[in-house]
Amino acid sequence: MSYIPVMKGREFIERISEIGRERGVPVRIDTKRGKGSHVTLYYGSRFTIVKDRRKDIGPGLLSSMIRQLGLDRRDFH
Repeated sequence: MSYIPVMKGREFIERISEIGRERGVPVRIDTKRGKGSHVTLYYGSRFTIVKDRRKDIGPGLLSSMIRQLGLDRRDFH
């Protein structure tokens, strides 16, 4: 099992955007679909909820979000 670093929500969104650009997959954020500081992040037809762009995302939640987007942990090293 590979290690997943802790990162802030903003960093996660930036990394997903980077991956999308590299692979030609559209990435968008929907601020209206989410309560409070939560936003919906779309990667192609898949999506995940980013709870707060200013706070750290722990390794367990980060792993789950990566899986929801159909990506691999190795993309985050």
